[in-house]
Formats: sequence, structure tokens, C-alpha cells
Amino acid sequence: MNQSKDQKEFILSGNLTKVMWKLSLPAILAMVLYGLNAFMDTIYIGQLLNETALSGVALAYPLTSIAMGVGSWVGTGAGNHLSVLLGKNDSETLKKIIPNATLFTIVGSLLFALPCYLFATPLIQMMGGSGKILEYGVRYFEITLLAFPLWVFGLQLNMIVRAEGKMMTAALFMAYGLIINLILTPLAIIYIDMDVDGAAWATNIGMLIYCIVGYIYFLKGKASFEGNINTIFYDAEVFKAILKLGLPGFILSLMGLIQAIVVFNAVVNFGTEEDLAFFAAANRILLFLMTPLFGLMRALQPVQGVNFGAEQYNRVKKGFLLFCKTGLWLVLPFWLFLMLFPELGMQLVLPNKIMTGTELVNFRIYMAIIPFLPFVFMALTHLPAIEQPKYASIIGIARQLVFYVPVMLLLPKWMGISGVYYGATLIDVIVTLWLGYIVYKSFLGMGLKKTFQAPTVDKNPLSSN
Repeated sequence: MNQSKDQKEFILSGNLTKVMWKLSLPAILAMVLYGLNAFMDTIYIGQLLNETALSGVALAYPLTSIAMGVGSWVGTGAGNHLSVLLGKNDSETLKKIIPNATLFTIVGSLLFALPCYLFATPLIQMMGGSGKILEYGVRYFEITLLAFPLWVFGLQLNMIVRAEGKMMTAALFMAYGLIINLILTPLAIIYIDMDVDGAAWATNIGMLIYCIVGYIYFLKGKASFEGNINTIFYDAEVFKAILKLGLPGFILSLMGLIQAIVVFNAVVNFGTEEDLAFFAAANRILLFLMTPLFGLMRALQPVQGVNFGAEQYNRVKKGFLLFCKTGLWLVLPFWLFLMLFPELGMQLVLPNKIMTGTELVNFRIYMAIIPFLPFVFMALTHLPAIEQPKYASIIGIARQLVFYVPVMLLLPKWMGISGVYYGATLIDVIVTLWLGYIVYKSFLGMGLKKTFQAPTVDKNPLSSN
């Protein structure tokens, strides 16, 4: 427990730049490996199979993210609550985190996995799938659903470990499963001749390993708080906190699915099968570039949560701005490379692809949002971490239902397939400005809270670092 106490004190009073890098580097490494894993799946399918298979998996992939969404719901909810409780030294409530999170995982998995499996074909059709593309998509989706509880449970445990501030430990857990997937996917496709099914089963086996290493960590009592991994029970207050604080993460995943539905249907309705493969490749490249930011997000969460729980509001503000600036510098070189040499990036996924003039413009427009993303990602982490999840939820819902649905229904009618790319970038610019206003208001609120709170003894004299 001394090590965990030192880690908490480091978050509360250590130099913020050192805190950021110590927590971020392993988290970034883990998320880059995760992004590389998904990106390599795309390369394997595009290079070893064909564009039709790639299109089918591209339609199924947003649906498989439902599992990640449920895992994010319980994981970020438990993690946000855990960080604040660590800041408050509430050891009794900490004991209830894992049993309630596991209960949430079981209930959530059943509620989402069973309907998705029963309606797999209509769901892929809803994404725009038909013919051979539909067949590939359904096969991939059904196989991944068989491991739905593993996806959720593994992510739940990993996010709780991250919330402790143990980013390297969480990164190692993730690495085991992802490396297994990277090795098994080409073997299953080429040597076992399992086609798209091989990629799905390799992912499931990787998730099983991911769960096992996380389970062993808690079973051996290595966590910084008391919690029995083999116990499941319901505590109304803790369960409600997990539900509330993790809801923005789930909403973002669910709204991302709605976005994918309207975007893929727009691509299918106003483009060709080649346009669908091109968009799938461009979208996967964009997601891969986001992966360092996902790592920074994971590291920012305990920094904001623990310091907010300890009422160190000035440090919360400094941490947010530092992480935003660092995120921008991380993505900027890759963004510039893609803007200058888009064909080189595209040919990693679609070999020998020669882009037309329109495709070059669309690709650059789609990638133009990347410099804005560090602020967006950090803001969506900052708000739930300081117990203001409703604003992140509102933006997540509005981004898809208020903006994406009407824009993707109307703009491609006027501009053709280019409307998809212009519309996506315009929407994210608007959301960035909206988030900027909300974060500014949250800073003002913390300033007022600090002004009117009762005088307390400063337990962390180095907190101004």
C-alpha cells in the first residue's frame, strides 16, 4: 500500500510535466499498440483478402464497438469514481467498486450482446451492407459477439488499474492480448484458411488473454485499494455513481455508431463499392492517428480526478492545458505527413491505390480536423473526471443527432460523396468551439468553489507545481 500512497502523492504534488509523462508514456504505448492492432487487421484483410472483405468488416466494426462502449461505460464510471475516492481517502467505499463494476459488466453484456446476435443480419444491412459485403460483415460481427463479455470485463479491469495511476501495468495487460491478436490474425487467414472468420477469432482469443492477466492482478491483491475480484454485490450509491460517471463514455460510443450508420449509408447511397473501401481505409487511418490521444486521455483522468477530489482546482486547470498542448505536438508531425503525402498513407491499406483529384481533396478535408482533436479528447475526459458528466453526454448526443444525421442526409445530396468529408470536418469544428465554452465555464466554476469553500489545511504544500 506504500507504493500506491506514493503514487497518489506524486499525482497530487509532483511536477505536472513529470506526472504527465510518467502516466502518459505507457498509456500512449498501450493505445498505439491497440490502434496498430486494429490498423493491422485492416491491412491484413485488405492485403491478404480483398476490398469486399474489407468493406464488410468496415461495416461490422462500428457495431463491435458496442462492446467497447459498454466496457467504457463501466470502466470509466468505476475509474472516475475510484480516482475521486482515492483523493478523498474513502477506503470503505473503495471496497465496493469492483463487485459493483463486475455486476454492471454481467448485466450490460447480457442486455446488449443477445439482441445484437439475434439481429446481426438486419444490423449489418442497416449499416448499408448487401450481397457479399453483407455476408462478410455478418460473419465477422457474430463471431466477435461470442466474446462480448470478455471485451467488457477486460476493459473494465484495465480502466480501473489506469484510474489508480498504474499506466504501465495497464499497458502491459493490454499488450499481452494485442500481441497475441497480431500474431494469430495472419496465421488464421493464410495458414488455417479461415478467411474473415480468422481475424474475428484471433481478436477474441486476444481478449481472453487480456481478461486473464487483469483477473490475476486483482486476485493477487496488487491493487492500491481493497476489493475482492471474486465478489459480486449491489450497492445502490456506488452502482449509481458508476452508471452516471461512465455514461458519457457509452453515449460517445453509441453516438459513434449512429454516426457510422448515417455516414456509411451516405457513402453507399451516393458512391460505389470502391468509394466505400476508400472511406473505410481513410477512417481507419484517422482512428490510428487518434491513438496517442487516447493514451493521453487515460493518463489525464486520474490526474484530474485525484486532484479534484483533493480540491486542488488550480492544478486541475494546469493539468488540462498541459495535456492539450502535448497532444497537439504528438499528432502534428503525422498530420503534416498525411496532408503532404496522402497516397503513401492510403497505399498501406489499399495496395497500388492511385487517388483521383477528388479523393485527394476529400482525404485532406477529412484529416483537417486532427489538430483540433487533442482539445476535444482532453475536454471529454476532463468533464466526467470533475464530476460534470452531463455536459460530455449532451455534446455526445447533440454531435450525432443534431448535427450528423441531418448533415449526412442533406449534404451528400448536394455535393455527392464529397459532402461526407466536408460535413464531418465542419461538424467537428463546431463541436470544438462548443466544448471550449463548456470547459471555460467549468474553470470558472472551480474558481468560485475555491473562493467560497471553508478554509482547510494544505496537506500538499507542493501542489502548485
